[in-house]
Amino acid sequence: MKFSFGFLSLCLLLACNKTAETAMIQNPTPTNNSSLNYLALGDSYTIGEAVSQKESFPYQVTAQLNEQGLKFGAPKIIAKTGWTTDELQAAIKAEKITGTYDVVTLLIGVNNQYRGNSQTTYRKEFAALLQTAISFAGGNKKHVFVVSIPDWGVTPFGKGSGRNTTTIAQEIDAFNAICKEETLGMSVKYIDITPGSRNAATDASLVATDGLHPSRKMYSEWAVKISNAIASNFK
Repeated sequence: MKFSFGFLSLCLLLACNKTAETAMIQNPTPTNNSSLNYLALGDSYTIGEAVSQKESFPYQVTAQLNEQGLKFGAPKIIAKTGWTTDELQAAIKAEKITGTYDVVTLLIGVNNQYRGNSQTTYRKEFAALLQTAISFAGGNKKHVFVVSIPDWGVTPFGKGSGRNTTTIAQEIDAFNAICKEETLGMSVKYIDITPGSRNAATDASLVATDGLHPSRKMYSEWAVKISNAIASNFK
């Protein structure tokens, strides 16, 4: 299937098939049985663009943790398709969060790479976001988890975008190197899902119907890694 470069801009830079309010902030529905809370920060990969809400990785992570005996309510999500690091930070400030969370995940940077933004700027803004995530966890770094940036270049969309997929991969690796260095430098857990995301080059079941974003199956693979990391830090 042939995809236009313009459509890539639409999917990465706009909140496709979601209202702006829903895409930006998803507030959890309180449950009487939950005692732990989870904040997910990011972009389209965090809201689960092109899949249902329950198939997004934060909701799958919550379900898997509950199966392991940890009682989490529905996650609070601050994310929107197309957001870069500075846009996420601005949205967080606008949300004016006052409480703390038992778990915070952060996945951000694909749109910095896509737009050709400075890696130096990404480092500075990512480090600030990570500090913000740590503060949301009450300063407990063991309850903060950074997820690496997946490689969109291997998808049907990426292959038809007109961009060199090797260059995309190299740039994604460069941004992830910064992400990993800053994360480990702050003694926070770094979860590398990028190699698995590249399996989409030969496995169509890992790609959603839009030809660009992950499918429920791929999000499930991420959720297993993330939930296992979280559970191990709660033992």
